[in-house]
Amino acid sequence: MGRAAEIRVATFDGPGAQPVIRTVPWPNVPRKAALLQIGACGVCGTDLHILKGHWPKPLPWPFTLGHEVGAVIVEKGADLTEDFMGKPLDVGSKVMIPPLMPCGRCHWCLHYPQTANKCLTPVYYGRYLGFEKAPHLWGGWAEYVYVDLDMLPGTKIYKLPDDMSLRLGALSEPLTSCIRGFNRAARAGGFTWGDTVVVQGSGPIGILAVAAAQEMGAGKVICVGAPEKPRLELARRFGAHATVDIETFKTSDERIRRVRELAGGYGADVVMDCSGHPTAGPEGIEFLRDGGTYIEMGQFTDAGSIETSWHRICTKDINLLGSWGFTANDLPLGVDMLYRARDKYPWLDMQTIYPFSEQGIRDAVADALAMRTVKSTIVPFPELVS
Repeated sequence: MGRAAEIRVATFDGPGAQPVIRTVPWPNVPRKAALLQIGACGVCGTDLHILKGHWPKPLPWPFTLGHEVGAVIVEKGADLTEDFMGKPLDVGSKVMIPPLMPCGRCHWCLHYPQTANKCLTPVYYGRYLGFEKAPHLWGGWAEYVYVDLDMLPGTKIYKLPDDMSLRLGALSEPLTSCIRGFNRAARAGGFTWGDTVVVQGSGPIGILAVAAAQEMGAGKVICVGAPEKPRLELARRFGAHATVDIETFKTSDERIRRVRELAGGYGADVVMDCSGHPTAGPEGIEFLRDGGTYIEMGQFTDAGSIETSWHRICTKDINLLGSWGFTANDLPLGVDMLYRARDKYPWLDMQTIYPFSEQGIRDAVADALAMRTVKSTIVPFPELVS
C-alpha cells in the first residue's frame, strides 16, 4: 500500500466522552520496531468499564482504546526478525499483540514467571508514537498501531497463521484469558476430563469460555446469562448443552434450582464467572457441587457479601481460584486453539462489524453497552478481513 502522511486514531477525552478521530504523523520505524495495520479490533468489557469511569487509577486522557487486535505488519525494522515464540516475522505477516505485557526483568517476572501478569512494570503498546504525550494508550481503535521493542523491551508480538482471518485473530486475547482460568483449575486438580462446567455470563468472554471448556475436556457446559438473542442463542450454537435465561429465571433461587437440575442434582464440577456482576460470586458458589471449583473472571466486580461468600466457601469445601488475564506463555494457546478449531465453532458470528468512524465507534460502544451485540468489532480496513 502507499504510505500515508498521517494516521487516524479514535480518541476519547474522558469517561462518557464521544470518540473523536484525530490524526498523528506516520512514524519513522527504527531497527527493532514495527507499524501494524489494524484489520479488526474488538470492543472489550474493559473498554466499556473505562468509558464508564470504573478504572481504579488515573488515566492519561485523551487516548485510544481497543486492545483485541488482529493486524498485519506494513513496516518493520531490520532487527525485528521473529515473534515472541521465535516464529519469523516479515512485512505482510499477520500478528496479534496483547495489551498488557510483562517486562520480563522486574523482581516479580524473574521470580514468579507463571504469574508474570502481575508484573511490577508492565508494558502497554501504542503509548509512544514519537510524541512526548501520545493521544492514545493501547491504540487498537485506530488505523495502525506502532510497537518499538527497543523503547519498551517488554513488548510482545505473536505471529498468526498465514491463512488465519484477522477477525478470528482478534479473538486470541479474550480466549486466552478463558484458557488460563481453566488451566489454573486443572493444575489445582479442580477441572478434569468430563466435568460439568457452568459459565456465568453470556457476553464475549462467556461465549469464548463455552468453546474453551469443551476444547479442554468438559463433558457438559451450561451457560447462564441474557438476553436470549443474540447471546444465549449463540452460546448453544457454540455447543452449550443448555442455557439458563436470567430474564426467565428471575430470582437467584430459581436459577440455582435450574442449574442444579441441569447438572444432575448435585451441582456443577466447575463454575467460571465471566459476568462481571457483583452478585455472581455467592450465586455461582451455589451452582457448585460440594468440593467443586469456582473460577472468578470478573475483574471489575466486588465479591458481594464478604461474610456470606467466605462462609459458603468454608462450609462447601470448594476451591476458589482467582484468574486475572494471562501471561506471555499463555497467549500462543489462544492462537493455536482458535486456529485448530477454526471450522468447529461460528467464531465470526460473535462479531458485529462497525466502520472506523466517529459514528461507527459510537454505535459499536452503544450496542455493546446495550448488549445488542456479543462482540462489537471495529474494522478500519474491510479489505484486510474480507
